[in-house]
Amino acid sequence: MPLARTATLVTDAAAKRSAVAAFNIITLEHAEAVIAGAEAAHSPVVLQISENAVKFRYGRVLPLARAAVAAAEAAAVPVALHLDHVKRDDLLRQAADAGFSSVMYDGGHLPYDQNLAATRAAADWAHTQGLWIEAELGEVGGKNGQPPLDAHAPGARTDPEEARSFVAESGVDALAVAIGNTHAMTTRTASLDHALLARLDAALRVPLVLHGSSGVPDDELAAAVAGGMAKINIGTALNIAMTDAIRAYLAAHPEAVDARSYLTVGRQAMVQAVTRLIGVLTTGA
Repeated sequence: MPLARTATLVTDAAAKRSAVAAFNIITLEHAEAVIAGAEAAHSPVVLQISENAVKFRYGRVLPLARAAVAAAEAAAVPVALHLDHVKRDDLLRQAADAGFSSVMYDGGHLPYDQNLAATRAAADWAHTQGLWIEAELGEVGGKNGQPPLDAHAPGARTDPEEARSFVAESGVDALAVAIGNTHAMTTRTASLDHALLARLDAALRVPLVLHGSSGVPDDELAAAVAGGMAKINIGTALNIAMTDAIRAYLAAHPEAVDARSYLTVGRQAMVQAVTRLIGVLTTGA
C-alpha cells in the first residue's frame, strides 16, 4: 500500500489515547523485521532513520530510505517513514525528496533560546514542504557520545509552561519530552514521572513523544501511553534482540560463514520484539 503519513498515524493514535510505535532502523533487516512484526500485531508503524544511521551509511540517506520505502509499500499495514534526530540542515532538506513525511529536528542539546530559534527555522521550512515536524525540549541524553545522564537531576525534565511557550513560538507539530527517560539504555530500569506527564498533557495541544523507550519497563510504557504519549520511539531494544540472537547462533554454529544464516535469526528476534512491544503499547502491559 502507499506510504502512510506520520501525522495521520500519530494524530489518530492521540485521538484514541493510544500510541503508535516508531522503530529506528539501521539495516534492511531492521526494516523488514519492523514491518513483519507490525503485520503480526495488525498495527500501523513508523520506520525511523536517524542522523546517526545516515552517518553509518557513509552519510547517504537515500539507499536505506529507498529500501524502507520499497518495504513499506509492500506491507499489509500502514507504514510511515520518519527522519529522526536531525541536526544537519543539509540532511533536513533531503527529507521530502527521500520519502519521509516527518522529521524530528534535534535542538534539545542547545540552550533554550538557541533551541527555539533553530527549531522555529526548521519548522518554517518543513511546513513549506508538507512535512510534520517533531522537536525535543528537556535533557533526554544518551546520544552522540554524551556522558551518562541523570534523568532525575534538577533541570533535566521538561517544564510544562516552558513547553507551552516553546510549542507556540516554534510551530512544531509534536514534542518529545524528558520525564525520566534516557536514550540508548540497555537495561529496562527507567522510572517515569507520571505526574509531570499529566501536567504536560494538560498544558500542550500537540502530541507528546517518548524517546529512550527501550529502557522503560512494560508497565511504565503502558502507563505513559495512558497518560498521553502518542508516539513511542524504540531503537536499542531491536539492536539488543538482534545481537543476542546472532551471538547465540554463532556460539552454537562456529563454522557459520553465510551471513544469511545468522541474519535470519537476528531478524526473527527483532520481529518478535516488535510484535511484543506493539502489544504493550496497544493493549497495556
